[in-house]
Amino acid sequence: MLKNITKLSTKIIAHLDMDAFFASIEEAHTPSFKGKPIVVGTEPNQGKARGVVSTANYKAREYGIHSALPISWAWRLSEKAKNQGKAPVIFLPVDFNLYNRVSQNILQIIKTYTKEVEQASIDEYYFDLSFAKTFKKAKLICSNIKNEILLKEKITCSVGIAPNKLVSKIAAGINKPNGMLLVLEKDIQNFLNPLPIRELPGIGPKTAEIFYKENIKTIKDLKGISLDNLIKKFGKSGSKIFYKALGIDNSPITEKHEIKSIGEQTTFSINSLDILHICDQLKKLSDSVFANFLESGFSSFKTITITIRFYDFNTKTSSKSLKSGITINDKKIFELEILKLILPFLDKRSNPKLKPIRLIGVRIEKLIN
Repeated sequence: MLKNITKLSTKIIAHLDMDAFFASIEEAHTPSFKGKPIVVGTEPNQGKARGVVSTANYKAREYGIHSALPISWAWRLSEKAKNQGKAPVIFLPVDFNLYNRVSQNILQIIKTYTKEVEQASIDEYYFDLSFAKTFKKAKLICSNIKNEILLKEKITCSVGIAPNKLVSKIAAGINKPNGMLLVLEKDIQNFLNPLPIRELPGIGPKTAEIFYKENIKTIKDLKGISLDNLIKKFGKSGSKIFYKALGIDNSPITEKHEIKSIGEQTTFSINSLDILHICDQLKKLSDSVFANFLESGFSSFKTITITIRFYDFNTKTSSKSLKSGITINDKKIFELEILKLILPFLDKRSNPKLKPIRLIGVRIEKLIN
């Protein structure tokens, strides 16, 4: 059995998670969308498209639509709801420029209350409120932040407040949407114990299935496994799971994250091995990736990777590293190297059965300041 390990902490960490971010922004910017089911993602094309849902608002989730669901399924669920006399889903394309602009506005709002802010993703933020001294004052600050975001951006968020990042993140997800939950140090174990193991960051579907086979379903169940056994099962990840189950997390607020890669991918509407069509899509991807590279502030990169997914979902990658790197002035070289990587997949060299391609992606890595 796990020993009851505790660690005193004077930290007060908040995690702010926007509610159905993309869809909420669309609803806020178009008053006629208010109260209607909204899905942001690929255009469904009457259920024939093959992308996925980026975000579904809470009204659309009542239909069974959620993030990462194939857009064709979302369209069918919308049609089913419409046949039942419910409002049809409004399908909208992704507008990253708008979402990034709102994301930065929210970041600036938070920074008026505290300088130690970590933007974990486009719609998630950690911030340190230890200066408030008490959790009661920290909760008041978070209420003010929530109110200001609602006033200025017309969208809601959920906040978790706890002695560390791990517990604050879990707490933020408990009372969505528009919720706030405070977990004191003394309450961490009671808070975590009844939660499903999937609530722990790092436990995905595959890891969860391993635990389910041993009838381990809650975090309390997980505490019945020793540190040694978890390490034997999962290596270093087992150690992380052990301490997360206890609510122990000493990771700091990191204001700047190192960008490790920049990439884009696209799913074709029809499986294809047409070299002209594929090269045309590849050019669009390379243009977008290189534009993002120019905006990133990095001076060069050394590795180019392409991803190929065939019609049967078999996925291959191919990479090339260049000793001298590719600079902001080397776009033509970048395009040529990408072309060299993909051409073998368009003939029998790397595609002996000439399988049609479903998806292609371009990624650059080893970015250099």
